[in-house]
Amino acid sequence: MLVPLYQAKAELFRTLGHPVRIRVLELLQDGPKPVRDLLQEIDIEASSLSQQLAVLRRAGIVTSSRSGANVVYELAASEVVELMQAARRLLTEVLSGQGELLAELNRTLTESGRARP
Repeated sequence: MLVPLYQAKAELFRTLGHPVRIRVLELLQDGPKPVRDLLQEIDIEASSLSQQLAVLRRAGIVTSSRSGANVVYELAASEVVELMQAARRLLTEVLSGQGELLAELNRTLTESGRARP
């Protein structure tokens, strides 16, 4: 039985729904990295990083290979970089809009004389 596209998308976003996984994807945008380099950049236990990498690998978002004693991870597709960039643009737009709303609220409070020092 085929999974509807919207359901597959939801599963993808659930997979991405962890800060460590997002940080891993950000670090891998610059190219493949061994686990030891990822551990230096992300302040978590090796076992926790391993679990998060396994989730990304099972979802097909990253791939791994062995180089001697090192396990090296890389993005499975360049579209992951595009997705991360799109998320940054969206967040920038949303937060910019919130900043404008906050400024308007502060301006309204000041004009009404209810602003707190």
